[in-house]
Amino acid sequence: MKNIKAIIFDAYGTLFDVNSAAEKCKDKIGDKWEPFANFWRTTQLEYTWLRSLMKRHNDFWQITEDSLDKSMMAFNIDPKMKDELLNLYKVLSPFQEVPETLKTLKEKKFKLAILSNGTPSLLNELVKSNNLNNLFDDLFSIEQVGIYKPSSKVYDIPIKKYQIEKNEIAFLSANTWDVSGGGNYGYQSIWVNRNNNIFDNLDYKPNHEIKDLSELLDKI
Repeated sequence: MKNIKAIIFDAYGTLFDVNSAAEKCKDKIGDKWEPFANFWRTTQLEYTWLRSLMKRHNDFWQITEDSLDKSMMAFNIDPKMKDELLNLYKVLSPFQEVPETLKTLKEKKFKLAILSNGTPSLLNELVKSNNLNNLFDDLFSIEQVGIYKPSSKVYDIPIKKYQIEKNEIAFLSANTWDVSGGGNYGYQSIWVNRNNNIFDNLDYKPNHEIKDLSELLDKI
């Protein structure tokens, strides 16, 4: 990975804990907070893929709200909690090692960016609320192309901006389908396997697998 010119991160699930919104409400939701959070996330992703296939695009915030509505009904969550959960989703917590790892990479003069399904306003609020906004060169949103990952149109965005080769990008994601999407596109994809999961069979196996972002410093 010595030819890397840019390090690009997925946001949701990779830098930021998508379950942290529900976890902050676990006293109200009870023991079902974690399966509820997982169901919300799975439904959210399914809606991005289905809308891409149907060519019925809605932005990520609308999909997040729509998938929350279904999830709250499925788990019998008090509808009055909807606004609280949505507001917490805007300020998801980063994983513990993320701030220091990003600072170290920035000091090493790497170009750093996010490539995400999130809308520009969501991404801006997310990094600012966690005091990470000075660490990224760019926050790339799929809204530039109007289709969700893993469309190659999304992975094209940084290439067109930076005018570099595909294999000069190290792309990190905790989502195996996203790692495969970026890897099949031509990125040097790295799987952030926080939960000791099994990789999907999608015509790509990453050359590098790490347990959290701090291990990236040994790879670059």
